[in-house]
Amino acid sequence: MNLGAPKGPRSHDGTIIPPAPDMRWGTDLTGTWTAKDGNVSVMLTVEHHTAEILGIHAAKRASRWEALEPIRQAVRRCFGAIRKNVAAGLELRHDHGSQYMSFHFQQEIEFLGIKSSPAFVRAPEGNGCVERAIRTLKEQLLWVRTFDTVEELRRALLGWGELYNERWMIQRHGYISPAQRRREHYAATEQRAA
Repeated sequence: MNLGAPKGPRSHDGTIIPPAPDMRWGTDLTGTWTAKDGNVSVMLTVEHHTAEILGIHAAKRASRWEALEPIRQAVRRCFGAIRKNVAAGLELRHDHGSQYMSFHFQQEIEFLGIKSSPAFVRAPEGNGCVERAIRTLKEQLLWVRTFDTVEELRRALLGWGELYNERWMIQRHGYISPAQRRREHYAATEQRAA
């Protein structure tokens, strides 16, 4: 049965890149294989403006609780602590996966002050920032190295995320790293405020 194209207006007709950091993040997951633990899920949270990897996690099961781990890492990294409304004003782009649509996941991000922003169905470009980061992760790490355990993979992911943030050059930022883009943005903001 051919379902054809989605009906109605184009699903994605704007930009997903906000004008400043910490306005919109994206989260998604992918899978890989480990020698001893078998299939493993890799979950990440990406900053849409800077393209930074803000949180990255691996787990045997991609449960709603595990899917929250890269969000918590990102909140601690950018806002300093986990507390009510700490990230007020932030949108979180995600797909319609059961982990992200679950009551528990939605309640947790609401507690943090994060607004849920599901991508349009059958329109992955609406979550394109995290999709691109996953592709880079696969090309740079998951498809070129093998791991014995989830823990070994998790440690490698954390190291890769930091390397990516400091060394990966982003064309739309004039070939500077995601971390450098964040530093420059906040330095300019402080200069304007002074």
